[in-house]
Amino acid sequence: MKLQIDKAGPADKELVTSLLKEADLLTDDLPAGLPNFLVARDEGTLVGVAGMELYSGVALLRSIAVSPDHQGKGIARKLVEQLLAGADTQGVEAVYLITTTADHYFDSYGFVVVKREQVPEAIQQTKQFSSLCPSSAVVMKRDLKHPTA
Repeated sequence: MKLQIDKAGPADKELVTSLLKEADLLTDDLPAGLPNFLVARDEGTLVGVAGMELYSGVALLRSIAVSPDHQGKGIARKLVEQLLAGADTQGVEAVYLITTTADHYFDSYGFVVVKREQVPEAIQQTKQFSSLCPSSAVVMKRDLKHPTA
């Protein structure tokens, strides 16, 4: 496997959408040019994606998927770690995510479950939070400025 991680661009949107749909993830609110999204390619073939929406001091981690035949190889971890490192350098103080299935996976990154009422207004107003994800979804937070031990 020859893995390459790059910033996503408008030309990647169709393949990213396909990969996210294959993983049963939301695509209705994908941003047009995929800003703050990363893609992983194995010998030129798109095999992974992860994205982040940036708001004033906070961010929403979203759309993390790896093609089934490339899972278990650390691709998602590399994508998420790169996004988190980038968020930290851009002044993001806390990163949130919403999940219906992967809360235990994100424990390993230092994310903790938070109540929906504790989420900043900017995140609450996203389509993911306000309408696309079910109210039963787990909301998690990672503090980048004061990480928990």
